[in-house]
Amino acid sequence: MRRPAIAFAMQPERTRYVLTPELLLRFDDLARILDQQPMTEFGDDRARRLLAEAEILVTGWGAPLFDRAALAAAPHLRFVVHAAGTIKGVIDDCVFDASVAVSHAAEANAVPVAEFTLAAIIFAGKQVFRFRDLYAADRDRARTYLLQGQPIGNYRRTVGIVGASKIGRRIIELLRPFDYQVLLYDPLVGRDAASALNVEKVDLDALMARADIVSLHAPSLPETLHMIDARQLSLMKNGATLINTARGALVDEAALIDKLKTGTIDAIIDVTHPEVPESRSPLYDLPNVFLTPHIAGAIGLERTRLGEMALDEITRFIDGRPLLFEVRKSDLERMA
Repeated sequence: MRRPAIAFAMQPERTRYVLTPELLLRFDDLARILDQQPMTEFGDDRARRLLAEAEILVTGWGAPLFDRAALAAAPHLRFVVHAAGTIKGVIDDCVFDASVAVSHAAEANAVPVAEFTLAAIIFAGKQVFRFRDLYAADRDRARTYLLQGQPIGNYRRTVGIVGASKIGRRIIELLRPFDYQVLLYDPLVGRDAASALNVEKVDLDALMARADIVSLHAPSLPETLHMIDARQLSLMKNGATLINTARGALVDEAALIDKLKTGTIDAIIDVTHPEVPESRSPLYDLPNVFLTPHIAGAIGLERTRLGEMALDEITRFIDGRPLLFEVRKSDLERMA
């Protein structure tokens, strides 16, 4: 059986563990690897040589944009699979127009995001960060005992999920064993579908007003820009927590900072807009903010899941079986 030629394009420093030595051996059993060293640009002589032969291209974080020039340099290309999250912004529309099959490992990247969010929800409900700060400040447990007597914890709390995306749905599944009431806002999900998910479908205002913990999982689109604005934030309960592991642009950050300064809500923020807040941003210093540098998605060993999913899709493609995670041009409009 003829093995198709395969090439890689990604930033090695950002994708360590995506292509482990063990996984490369499995790739080599399946296809003819043109060069184990990924391309980091498509315009140099090496890239032109590899693209001239490549039938399958595996991209990842830090890959250059695969545009018309790159496509013209790859006359035999039949399949692009992105061993990372969304492929939006990685390939030009011309790839779809050329009838090249496209897939991505967004489902694999959704797993650690959902796990991180579940941990954030549980920690938020139990006020873990506040307990930590009191304990460290006092070196004594007096104030932590008082806090334990407040109406906190995770029993019969209300969690609001904004967006029934891949990650949103996975979190809903992860929450099932717990004693939470789960609200869902997603205009594309009907009441029957919400019932099947065992959640209560509500509008955004109701979710923001009723939820003890609000977790964002909507895509970043023109119509979702600043969907969480000052008015929405004003609806939140005193002591509620906003969690954002989706996209920073969903939130009006200036309005959020103003609200956080009042001390009436908490926030667990993994994504911001811009992606790195300016050095003087209050998000770094506010005591009711837990800020992380976009780590909810696959990092370290979690990245291997991305490479494995890409390999599985390539196996299906070579075998002539339907792809599990195929991306079509029309999907880009609703993609994060």
